[in-house]
Amino acid sequence: MTIRDAQPHDFAAIVRLNLESEHFMSRMDRARLDELAAQCAFLRVAQVEGEIAAFLIGFAPDSAYTSENFRWFRERYDSFLYIDRIAVDERFRGRGLGVRLYEDFFAFARQRGAGRVVAEFDVDPPNPVSARLHQRFGFREVGSRQVSYADKRVSMQEAPVAQ
Repeated sequence: MTIRDAQPHDFAAIVRLNLESEHFMSRMDRARLDELAAQCAFLRVAQVEGEIAAFLIGFAPDSAYTSENFRWFRERYDSFLYIDRIAVDERFRGRGLGVRLYEDFFAFARQRGAGRVVAEFDVDPPNPVSARLHQRFGFREVGSRQVSYADKRVSMQEAPVAQ
């Protein structure tokens, strides 16, 4: 497995992976991915056997990103990096790709001097895989909210970044 910066030729695979996990994330077509790629601080992929098997997108607090969950964190914290979304191809699940991408993101956060990493995951309906991943990295709930874009409630999470 290789983790590397995403390139435009990876974007079709990223959009496909997002679509596979859309019940846990917001929609993202190619035009939206182009927009997010221009705004994000972090867009990396995990490549396995020559295929894009997973991706993670993250944002810094000064981003022009307009996500309501991102804005919720920006209203509360100055120093953070936000994990917007992560998806792992179902054919490659169980191989630790999500863990490796989170480790990579936390290393990035340390390099940037961010005080914390923030994210959210679904609690109604539940997303137990995401809950376990966040627990593994020391996240704790700092709020919860009903989102406007879907019939779901999310847990707002933060984890300190050890410098």
